Amino acid sequence: MSEPNKTTTSPRAHRGQIIIHEASPTPGLPAKRRTFLGYLALMGPAFVVGAWQFGPGNLTTAVQAGSRFDYSLVWVIAVSTILMIFFTDMSVRLGIATPTSLITSIKDHLGKWVGVLAGFGVFGITLMFSVGNAVGSGLGLSLIFGGSPVLWTVVCTAAVGFVLAFRNVYGIVEKALLVIVVLMGLAFIASTVVAQPDWYRSMAGMVPSLPPGSEILIVALVGTNFSINAAFYTSYGIKEHRRTRADYRDITLVDTIPGIVAPGIMTALVIMVAAAVLGKTGAEAGTINALASVFTPLAGPVGAMVFALGLSGAAFSSMIANATAGGTMLSDALGRGAKAGSPTARILTGIILAFGLIITLSFQASPVGLIVIAQSLTVLIAPLLGILIVIMANKTSVMGDLRNRWWHNLLGAIGLITIIASSLRLITTLIG
Repeated sequence: MSEPNKTTTSPRAHRGQIIIHEASPTPGLPAKRRTFLGYLALMGPAFVVGAWQFGPGNLTTAVQAGSRFDYSLVWVIAVSTILMIFFTDMSVRLGIATPTSLITSIKDHLGKWVGVLAGFGVFGITLMFSVGNAVGSGLGLSLIFGGSPVLWTVVCTAAVGFVLAFRNVYGIVEKALLVIVVLMGLAFIASTVVAQPDWYRSMAGMVPSLPPGSEILIVALVGTNFSINAAFYTSYGIKEHRRTRADYRDITLVDTIPGIVAPGIMTALVIMVAAAVLGKTGAEAGTINALASVFTPLAGPVGAMVFALGLSGAAFSSMIANATAGGTMLSDALGRGAKAGSPTARILTGIILAFGLIITLSFQASPVGLIVIAQSLTVLIAPLLGILIVIMANKTSVMGDLRNRWWHNLLGAIGLITIIASSLRLITTLIG
């Protein structure tokens, strides 16, 4: 009997090139041989998702969490990351198994109005995220180059709009975001080295707790880190690359898990840095000036510059992914094409960019508060998207052997309960 998943080195491989021979993760399919570069080529869709969720709203809520509640909310990031991996994995499998795009499949199997509602729901969420992206992009670049944050917001919005003119929109977006994620990771690791957080207390923060007054911030953290709308979009990236069942296991190892874990780690680092820096000064990041000076007490202008680089990268990458995804999925819901480069998707993407710019120009008094509120409101739409992903991932007629197993549904149920509970908490907070 042959050993499953056996790894060998092919004698036909070129020097220094390792060929992996492994059993197919799906019965009946031939074994997949992949070089190291072949594995790298699988990276992309989940990193686009990670770049989308790790935007300025994520950074802002993380800074507030660390400055106001020390290390006690690190656990929210850990739980959100685990749930995000499972929902992204469902979307990956849907992208592989469904013969059409996800929203089109929803319309075919659950009813046209359900798919249209999902498309408009995602579009609504991307409108909310566009506000934080616009604010953060202008703030970050103003810290680096000086000048008005509003002026830089206009420049960034125009730059992202320029990307829409290219033919292969998704391919350009994916490659750019992979590079930006790596640079952001280096920036926030450097920030952590400078800040020297208390690692023991940060580990204690992994134990769930609810500090008084933290409820709305926890909802915002969940809304930005457990981003079901971003997970929803993963299936579109999988379709763009025409991934197959034979690719599934490798996609999980080199794209899904690292693509989602990376922003989770960066968010946790931001909380720890904010706790270390702002916790010592007793300050809170409630205004642009306070947010801009996160690292100044420890590292002076250099620390502020490092933070600005990270903020700029987070804002710009999220702005690109957010607008592209929202435009693509609403275009799909309207039956006008499921590709980022379709004419309708380009127009809708431009609308998202314009919305973020207009709101930013209209509400300049408290942009940080605006970011937190905008990210919190996304939780109201997320339950619908999460339910649709779970339902579709359980349809045998659609998924075949890639249908959800019991552990997928268990984590899916926990994720849905988390999102619904967050939504209810947000509603009661707003009413109260």
